[in-house]
Amino acid sequence: MQSYTIGQAARLLGVSPDTARRWADAGKVATHRDENGRRLIDGRDLAAFSIEVAQTSGEEEESYTSARNAFPGIVTAVKLGDVAAQVEIQAGPHRLVSLLTREAVEELGLEVGMQATARVKSTNVHIDRL
Repeated sequence: MQSYTIGQAARLLGVSPDTARRWADAGKVATHRDENGRRLIDGRDLAAFSIEVAQTSGEEEESYTSARNAFPGIVTAVKLGDVAAQVEIQAGPHRLVSLLTREAVEELGLEVGMQATARVKSTNVHIDRL
């Protein structure tokens, strides 16, 4: 399972590293230390926390849309069918859902807690694994 540094988590949550650090200090999201003493957040814990933050945020957040319409975030759900699949990404306050083939999800190795970027063109959302 992928883990994230406080700085990486902050970027995915759309907040400053100081805010992410305060949340970790307050026990709002669990952390552990790596062999170098850096605090890390388990991907599954960060995915769950990102949904909670988005649901409780009442403030207007900065937009994550660039000229290329890229939304970096964390995978919060993967639902596999026989042929099709649904992938949800939480990109700061934005929840994006993409319907794609099961084969594409398996080839990308997408799973809850991993970092990914949703790219939007017209009405299509493309998922890039980082």
